Amino acid sequence: MKRAPKKYLLIRLWNYLGKHRLLLTAGAVFMLLSNILSLVGPKLSGKAIDAIGTRAGGVDFERVFYHVGLMAAFYLLSAVFSYLLSLLTIRLTRNVIYQMRRDVFENLLRLPVSFFDKYQTGDIISVVSYDVDTVNQSLAGDFLQILQSVITVLFSLVMMLSIAPVMVLIFAVTIPASVLVTRFVTSRSRPLYRVRSKKLGELNGFVEEMLNGQKTTRAYGREREVIAAFDGKNGEAVDANTRAEYYGTLSGPSVNFMNNVSLALISVFGSLLYLNGGIGLGDVSSFVQYSRKFSGPINETANIIGELQSAFAAAERVFRLIDELPEKPDMDCAKVLEEVYGDVLFENVSFSYQEGQKILSDFSLRALPGQQIAIVGPTGAGKTTVINLLMRFYDAQSGAILLDGEDIYRIKRESLRESFSMVLQDTWLFQGTVYENLVYGNEDIPMERVVEAAKAAEIHSYIMSLPKGYDTVLSDNGVHISKGQRQLLTIARAMLSNAHMLILDEATSNVDTRTEIQIQTAMRKLMENKTCFVIAHRLSTIQNADRILVVKDGTIMEQGTHRELLDRKGFYCELYEAQFEGED
Repeated sequence: MKRAPKKYLLIRLWNYLGKHRLLLTAGAVFMLLSNILSLVGPKLSGKAIDAIGTRAGGVDFERVFYHVGLMAAFYLLSAVFSYLLSLLTIRLTRNVIYQMRRDVFENLLRLPVSFFDKYQTGDIISVVSYDVDTVNQSLAGDFLQILQSVITVLFSLVMMLSIAPVMVLIFAVTIPASVLVTRFVTSRSRPLYRVRSKKLGELNGFVEEMLNGQKTTRAYGREREVIAAFDGKNGEAVDANTRAEYYGTLSGPSVNFMNNVSLALISVFGSLLYLNGGIGLGDVSSFVQYSRKFSGPINETANIIGELQSAFAAAERVFRLIDELPEKPDMDCAKVLEEVYGDVLFENVSFSYQEGQKILSDFSLRALPGQQIAIVGPTGAGKTTVINLLMRFYDAQSGAILLDGEDIYRIKRESLRESFSMVLQDTWLFQGTVYENLVYGNEDIPMERVVEAAKAAEIHSYIMSLPKGYDTVLSDNGVHISKGQRQLLTIARAMLSNAHMLILDEATSNVDTRTEIQIQTAMRKLMENKTCFVIAHRLSTIQNADRILVVKDGTIMEQGTHRELLDRKGFYCELYEAQFEGED
């Protein structure tokens, strides 16, 4: 994947920092005051040293104490401003990381379903957590640190030029050498940091996948194979991290070595100038201290640049996620559905998830208001795809889909989806109370209706057996309750919806036959006067459907009532008899 230019990343990062100009300005002022007060110290130190030998009979203690006192006061004030700067930097970083993570998450909610079908959940989570943290660990602090380094270097350079201009020539050799080393390291470390972020994302995705499937892993006795696969991905992530850190940490010691060389040269030439009377002892001391302050920030900047390579690599992944194209916007002429009758028409619809692999081909169906349409067929026939297109999770490549005579692409997507309630095989419950899960999307429903729906779904007795009844908190998708109970909760939730159309995708697959029979009455009540699309493998559950569509290879092979299809002795009859024999 093409690497984003540094200039582009810096502009994007500045957009986050630039929103907090007041904090940045205050930080710059605190940093400037802290720096200047600290940088006056070496000059005062030199004057104190010179005061030692100003009197023939001894030390001028008055001048020494005066300069030392000023130096102590300046360093104390510098520490106070430095502390204030640290507090401000924490506040600034907090604001930036909050906004960046919010932007990432908000865009995630706007992305099409196809995006989540392509990328691992663990990799996405890695961007939201690890990569955003990596960016912000460097962003605000390093920005101010670099600014501080620039001021320190310039001020120190001016002071050294005022003391002994000839000795500054030493840096004409050591500084270019430091710059060359830094450029060499950064040119090799940034791609490695990109690889590190990628490998960590893959590792997180693998861990997330294995944790979700741990029961299957144990049931098949695949622990050793999973551990071996984890070792492989863990090794790749560790190796990528080691290579990146290796190059990233080279710059610091290398630049520090050059700085020590410059200090040695300054000590030698400073001593020679002092012996020849060209410079005072106090000036030599001041020059040495300023040289450390001059070279120190260069060394720190080299380390910061190494950290920034990691931040840039993480920023690429963060901005790539932020820039992912959301669902296509609604047409300008798209309208809100005022009243829904539930007349659905698929007309010669063709669709494929991947080019060259058609899932639906010239698919047509008609569902009249209040009809129950069942869709059956073998795995991969395209049953769920029909629902994906109807809900506009995906867009058809050709053909037309109409709702009440209106092209669904001329209906606002939010309005279209609000017209449906869904009960899926993959149940979803969020961390919250049972009551909050049941009224999800319909928060104004009174408690009486909630209890009524729970009773109809045969889940009220179980809810009342929980420690706090309807106020019991479910966590982590309700893992401490069974799949069947979770599915009954989602059925009760659908019963509370005011939608005029209903989608049941294997809605009773996780409940036993006895419970399924018990809730048939509730299900019929749920489907009453609603256009229903029912996807089912248990053919016994759709025998009362108004029309059954038998789908195979993306086309409708047969359609009719349960009795009509059995009488034809076709594919549906084969499916039914095979299932009946299997249950026998």
